[in-house]
Amino acid sequence: MKATSYSLFSDEYFMNEALKEAHKAFEKDEVPIGAVVVCQNSIIARAHNLTETLNDVTAHAEMQAFTAAADYLGGKYLDECTLFVTLEPCVMCAGAALWAQLGKIVYGAKDEKRGYNLVRQPLLHPKTSVNNGILEDECRSLLKTFFARKRNK
Repeated sequence: MKATSYSLFSDEYFMNEALKEAHKAFEKDEVPIGAVVVCQNSIIARAHNLTETLNDVTAHAEMQAFTAAADYLGGKYLDECTLFVTLEPCVMCAGAALWAQLGKIVYGAKDEKRGYNLVRQPLLHPKTSVNNGILEDECRSLLKTFFARKRNK
């Protein structure tokens, strides 16, 4: 990964932190998706996919991050938090974001096959704002490398 400097508290800075988590998943032979939850410019939760490790289809990076953030805050609502995730959340994770009343979602690459935007009904809380395309090339590249490696085994 190339060394790049980002201003502290920028979307790029926090997405880079999510990418670090995605690399951890990659090293574990998990689909390389990483997430961080930020509250008041501090990372309160870090997570990456653990579906293979835990043999659990719900162990997505976002779900792991929501659980850790809620535990850290001592409550289930994340309305003052931002989720940074390297891939557009799926329907399950968007639904969890709705129930957590997440304040904002920032994601890197779009998920053309399973992303929540494929569903025509609104899946996020009405107050949740969304920003996408942050470090999209880096996020997409890691996923492409992972799946190319899987096909060549």
